[in-house]
Amino acid sequence: MQLNAACKGYPLHLDPIDLKDAGAQGWRVLQGDLSFPLAVLKNSALQHNLNWMKNFCQTRGLDIAPHGKTTMSPELYARQLAAGAWGISFANVFQASLGARHGVRRIIIANQVFQAVDLDSLSALLSEHAGLRVFFLIDSLAQLHLIEEWRVHRQSSSVFTVLLELGIDGKRTGCRDHQQALTLAQCIRRSPAVQLAGIECYEGALATCNHAQDQASVAALMARVQQMAMACEANGYFETDEVILTAGGSAIFDLVAQHLTPHLSRPARGILRSGCYLTHDHVQYRQHLRCIGERLNLRETLRPAIELVSAVQSCPEPGLAILCMGKRDVSYDLDMPVPQWRSQIGDIQTRQVPAHWVVSDLNDQHAYLRFDAQSTPDQHPEVGQLVGCGISHACTTFDKWRWMPVVDDAYLVIDAVSVNF
Repeated sequence: MQLNAACKGYPLHLDPIDLKDAGAQGWRVLQGDLSFPLAVLKNSALQHNLNWMKNFCQTRGLDIAPHGKTTMSPELYARQLAAGAWGISFANVFQASLGARHGVRRIIIANQVFQAVDLDSLSALLSEHAGLRVFFLIDSLAQLHLIEEWRVHRQSSSVFTVLLELGIDGKRTGCRDHQQALTLAQCIRRSPAVQLAGIECYEGALATCNHAQDQASVAALMARVQQMAMACEANGYFETDEVILTAGGSAIFDLVAQHLTPHLSRPARGILRSGCYLTHDHVQYRQHLRCIGERLNLRETLRPAIELVSAVQSCPEPGLAILCMGKRDVSYDLDMPVPQWRSQIGDIQTRQVPAHWVVSDLNDQHAYLRFDAQSTPDQHPEVGQLVGCGISHACTTFDKWRWMPVVDDAYLVIDAVSVNF
């Protein structure tokens, strides 16, 4: 990828450079070398989170195929694979193609694939990339019939590898009861278009941070997964050398991990799909990880790695400052950005913001920073001052950027990643 004037955050007066050369430019965020607003990734937190999750999985005999939809960044996929990830998960064929083009060879599409154009594209991907394995979800006879009709219409010999999805009443996709799922598994076994490789579910919608409630609801769901896996094995419905059981969002993956080891007599693999663990956040997932830490009696879990750096552009009235970032730059679907630090341009370090600084609202390009007008002047924001904000929900911050610099703890740019939504 080339960084140039078309990339938000890249100064217009600079010549274009290759993304891989970003770390050699000597850019210092606190010196104002890049344009604001700017989303940055903190390298120390990224590496901590990679190591933490690797250890979490290894000590439990599990693998991870982190959800690549979180970042849509090949450079971050490479870091995750280098840290031992079994593969990468995606939400659709378009996203999976990004992984395939950048060397990912095991892909879970954690969603239903059924449209003819997507089946065309998936068939082409499998033909174009040697050694590529793709698994996608199936949860109905109607979906199976669409796949079979596509195969006949295209006169294709493709055989897709699928995971039977179990779902939760009132939530999103997946078979709602055992008999429905077992009937579908039997039909998959008889179909020339697909082969059954395992069982999948998504438990994230159950998360409440009520320990007893979460433990009970996840245990019940995972018992269904184990029961279905054993029934499919007993009936000879699996057609692959290894059976996969996969679940695990980013909120209560510790509870899933307790039940993900397959109770089968044949080779089997338990795979988590947590995606937000890599960058974590300052609100939503920090709360969930605090609950995980309580359940596991941990002093430290994951660290927030993504921040939005903006500047105070106006202080139009007492108690209000306007930052040069907005809905086009940062997530707001779950919580407002949270001010973390401030710095004058040219400072070599940051200072913690006063506790009364709060982002109350966002427009497209503006953030409303409220503060106590009765506090001492040194606790007031100033025009030109930099403000670093934490975020809630990394997924909907990444999709607002084409690239992000990776910085060290002094905000020196040491690398960069592309974002490909």
